[in-house]
Amino acid sequence: MRYDLMAQEALRGVIREALIRAAGPKGLPGAHHFYISFKTEGAGVDIDESLRERYPEEMTIVLEHQFWDLHPEEDYFEVTLKFGGVPKYMKVPYSAVNRFHDPSVGFHLQFEPLMREAEDAAEAQPAKEPAKLKPATKKKPPAKKAETAPPAEATDANGDGAQVVSLDSFRKK
Repeated sequence: MRYDLMAQEALRGVIREALIRAAGPKGLPGAHHFYISFKTEGAGVDIDESLRERYPEEMTIVLEHQFWDLHPEEDYFEVTLKFGGVPKYMKVPYSAVNRFHDPSVGFHLQFEPLMREAEDAAEAQPAKEPAKLKPATKKKPPAKKAETAPPAEATDANGDGAQVVSLDSFRKK
């Protein structure tokens, strides 16, 4: 289970709902406006080639006063914006969006773009067998000589051979 991906998908639903409200008959209420950043090379992104050349990796659009034909769908949204006075259609899947910001209320979402194909492929793969580990062999560390432990104190009262070591032998000098 990839809860992180499920949470990101749910948060992309917030973007969809905000765009649905903006596309409604009342449009954006009050001072609300959206900054939406997305990966221009994301799967399903459809933008004018001149925009793709100008923004080869990522693009941020602003939906405030001048946008047309906003159509939020289940998995993507479509909108027309003007660039240099020329209207340009774009289709952006929510999976390509990596930032959404409404500065009028200080609301901000940021996430990694979903790679739907990679996710599906990863989930379709059977779980790998865990690697078998070799049993660890116990190696005794080289014994440090006790500098101040006299031989008479090397055994305890029961004579079972416990060794007394001075802490000074472990201190760095």
